[in-house]
Amino acid sequence: MKFNKNIISVAVAAMGVAPLSAQTLDSVVISASRAEQRSFDAPAAIESADRETIQNAGPQVNLSESLNRMPGLTILNRQNYAQDLQVSIRGFGARSAFGIRGIRLLIDGIPATTPDGQGQGSSVALTSTDRIEVLRGPLALMYGNSAGGVIQAFTREAPEVPEAGLQYYTGAYEMRRSDWQLAGRVGTVGLVADYSTFDTNGYRDNSTTERRQFNSKLSFGPDAHTRVNLVFNQFDMPLAQDPVGLTAAQLAQDATQAGTNAISARLRKITSQSQAGTSVTHALDANRSVTARLYYGKRDNLQYLPTNWVGLNRDYYGAGLQYNAQARWGSRTVNWVAGYEYDYSKERRQSGGVSGGEKSGALTRNEDNSAQNSDAFVQGTVLAAERLSATAGLRASSVRIASEDYFLSNGNGSGDVSYSAANPVLGLTWHARDTLNLYANYGRGFETPTLVEVAYTGTGAPSFNPNINAARSQHYELGAKWAPDARSRLDFTLYQIATTDEIVVAVSSGGSTAYKNAPGTTRSGLELAGRTLLSPNWRATLSASAIEAKFSETFVTNGVTVNAGNRMPGIPQHFLYTELLWSAQALDNAGRKPGLGTQAGAEVVSAGKLYANDSNTASAEGYSTLNLKASQGWPVAGKGSLTAYGRLDNVTDQRYVGSVIVNQAASQFYEPAPGFNWTLGLRLNIPL
Repeated sequence: MKFNKNIISVAVAAMGVAPLSAQTLDSVVISASRAEQRSFDAPAAIESADRETIQNAGPQVNLSESLNRMPGLTILNRQNYAQDLQVSIRGFGARSAFGIRGIRLLIDGIPATTPDGQGQGSSVALTSTDRIEVLRGPLALMYGNSAGGVIQAFTREAPEVPEAGLQYYTGAYEMRRSDWQLAGRVGTVGLVADYSTFDTNGYRDNSTTERRQFNSKLSFGPDAHTRVNLVFNQFDMPLAQDPVGLTAAQLAQDATQAGTNAISARLRKITSQSQAGTSVTHALDANRSVTARLYYGKRDNLQYLPTNWVGLNRDYYGAGLQYNAQARWGSRTVNWVAGYEYDYSKERRQSGGVSGGEKSGALTRNEDNSAQNSDAFVQGTVLAAERLSATAGLRASSVRIASEDYFLSNGNGSGDVSYSAANPVLGLTWHARDTLNLYANYGRGFETPTLVEVAYTGTGAPSFNPNINAARSQHYELGAKWAPDARSRLDFTLYQIATTDEIVVAVSSGGSTAYKNAPGTTRSGLELAGRTLLSPNWRATLSASAIEAKFSETFVTNGVTVNAGNRMPGIPQHFLYTELLWSAQALDNAGRKPGLGTQAGAEVVSAGKLYANDSNTASAEGYSTLNLKASQGWPVAGKGSLTAYGRLDNVTDQRYVGSVIVNQAASQFYEPAPGFNWTLGLRLNIPL
């Protein structure tokens, strides 16, 4: 929109460095600087997946479909919708047995990560998402607690011409996916309304899942200087059966079976969530703007485990205020942002016995858990010399986690603990040429334990554990972005991370897990992302990552000695994605209608060895798979389109472990991936 381009300037262009006009470089991101800028200019490791990528990657059910092409990010589809995806960035988040940890997840500016660092990837409505940004490295630390990386999703803007869309997919394991969408503008008011459904019987036994999701965005401008967004999202999962992990013996016998007691105990999860939020951006003048946001949500979760059920009823809300400005510092132009964010989450957590997969007997747990953060931040970029820019930032964070127990008479289930940190970020970028940027960044971060991780001091009854320290980390990063011509781009990053007080399992037994701090860990790695137009009709894409993540000191956990030099579990030692795409219409023609004509592509996905526990006595071997896809688009109803889509995954029918449950107490580590499977779909878009 004209409003955005006038109000929020592109930092490097404002510094006098001539931009490179190239079709492959015009993607816009905001995560690195909290203001719009081209990803090529952002002094950070950042990638984005646009609407075309999201739509052509699959039925738009899981983030793993489109984000597996992001270097530095490991996103594993566990084939288990009761436990969500397993997501890690540079190794942060890999320890999670369920949900997302160590990564900040935001949707239209609203956190999908609670203040203690727990997030849910299913909150993203991919069918109406315009783009997803993934920020890695030190600048991600400016997002506060558990910001080992940042994933931001943005709902599409309403088009000028109203339109209706319909998508339907079917696939292996009785997968069915449908989506209905209306979008358009009336005067200055824009609306996107999207409703989708998803059902599957699953690759493994006890994997049936049903999901429904509604996502909407209302945009309007009361005047020429103000823009308002109202968003509402509702997610309903009435059934997600849990196949749990397999032991090595079970995996060798039959990878499609459910784990021990999963069927007899009817293991499953039921979830519903609704949230509403608003953001208002007001331009004070051509160089200054203020953005305010406010949100509220509710989440109900009921999970049936082998020996008990666990239920939570969560209310969460938050507010933020951000000031963007372009100012003068002597003869230099400074682009800077300052802001404040407050987020609060409170949930009633209960549990009790089960019989035949239903609630039985009295409560065994009854408490209120809460988490809140209060953060202030400032970040600025200035051209320090003719082709040298500097970035600096500071975030002061305060996090409080508390539990008020109503079950134990001795009060051991109650307690609270507070964490605080002032984390700086420093960076330099050398704009060596219009086609080459080199940068170096440093940052300091921290990650608090989650409410789940402070729930026990040992096994047995809940007993609040205030003795877990927040993990503290030092991040170093070197990067290069090179665009030799308008058809090609290459991004390369090296990083080193040292962490003290890494949070690990202390003891796990009988369904309860207690956590502790390990002395230290180190992560070092490299990331490569490249794409090029081999010809107007052929495009090649490459994403590659290699990481060495290990414990730097010996310690004892769960009665087992973990030696210095052991690899951290849940982190593939390498990950590679490559794609070769052919299109009947020129891929570098910005004016072509998306989805028209014929397209066909091949993907290769490869992952390295994956350790399952801290002692490195259990692991899953690496794998490589081949995927094929094709689509055919036809114009209909004037400016509308009809697209047929087909996809074949794991064409060679390789049998492999897709993910592991880290440090699982009964050695049920392994979550097998499906063999050969297929998807067919139709997409219809009609102007109204």
